[in-house]
Amino acid sequence: MSEVYKEGQYWAYDARDQDEGAYVLINKIESHEKLGKIFHISFFNVKVKNPMISGGFSKELPHSPVSKEALDKSVTRLLGTKPENPDYLGGYKTWKEAFDAGKAGVFTMELRDIVDGVEQAINH
Repeated sequence: MSEVYKEGQYWAYDARDQDEGAYVLINKIESHEKLGKIFHISFFNVKVKNPMISGGFSKELPHSPVSKEALDKSVTRLLGTKPENPDYLGGYKTWKEAFDAGKAGVFTMELRDIVDGVEQAINH
């Protein structure tokens, strides 16, 4: 995609079959001297198996740091704009501390693969 991504945009993406209607919201964009732009997104309308919560499924993943490459590989159409998801801030702060210490990175894979990876991590 040759789109210019902006904070507050929400996008449909090539989601997993079980995540029908899923979309991502760009909460924050940061620039990094080596990595370029880092997009802090929230996933909505996902169905992530999670035995630790009531109902057994997470419908939202509040924070994932991704590259422009990950968005370009995955998003299919701009759906609109909305305010940031305040639930992303806790995950962002944890990530930022680890990132600044050299212990965290940024996802470059397709968004559907990020959701799969989170689901696998929760269930192993």
